[in-house]
Amino acid sequence: MELDYKEIGKRIARRRKQLKLKQAEAEEKAEIANKYLSNIERGVSIPSTEVIMRLAIALETTPDEFLVGTVRKQDERWKDVAEQLRPLNERQLKLIESLIPWASEQE
Repeated sequence: MELDYKEIGKRIARRRKQLKLKQAEAEEKAEIANKYLSNIERGVSIPSTEVIMRLAIALETTPDEFLVGTVRKQDERWKDVAEQLRPLNERQLKLIESLIPWASEQE
């Protein structure tokens, strides 16, 4: 499955606007760099898994809404998982990312 980063950016922008947040406010809540959200929303920058998770928390939704356009109703486990990802370094995040397809195949 190939991700459409322009569409992901549109979904993020739509959610941010639903919450009536300015880009700078959302960036601060998500703890991401100034002007980075603008690039993501326009499809110029490709966000990492960690940034998607941070934005989902900041915009009070789940990563599904951004990645596939659906929302899992307020499942607190998403927030818990996202919080556990925050302190990980790049190598650790890549390892977790590589485990996701395997985990989704498990019953």
